[in-house]
Amino acid sequence: MSGRLLPAGHYGFGDLRAADYVQTAEATITAAMIDAFAALTGDSFAIHMTDKGARDKGFPARVAHGLLVLSVIDGLKNQAPAQFRAIASLGWDWRFRRPVFAGDRLSATLTLRSKRKTSNPGRGILRLAVVARNQHGETVQEGRNLLMVHR
Repeated sequence: MSGRLLPAGHYGFGDLRAADYVQTAEATITAAMIDAFAALTGDSFAIHMTDKGARDKGFPARVAHGLLVLSVIDGLKNQAPAQFRAIASLGWDWRFRRPVFAGDRLSATLTLRSKRKTSNPGRGILRLAVVARNQHGETVQEGRNLLMVHR
């Protein structure tokens, strides 16, 4: 990475510069998480529910929901030692690159690509590039997040 790894702390708009980045801890995706997400959302598509259902669609084992993985990544962001002084997420532009299976360990790197002021003098917008990797270093999901922060 060409920027600076942000140490533990809370960072507002003025504290940040392009290429600054945050590295999250890891989270393990479990079968229980997949089951709970399916129950919560009603998404019981076969690839998520059983190994057989996944194999019938060409996967070696049941696959975690893409939106479950994104939610876990957002949670890791919000638990990282380096925190953005966030007000609200304004959206995600996101891609699912590889399947995530029960037992996979995920972490993410969030890199500040740009920032801009808003008409409200107390707020700014960060454009973050986010890359989620599994325990093998493979990118499983990636995209960007627009985050409103305190100025």
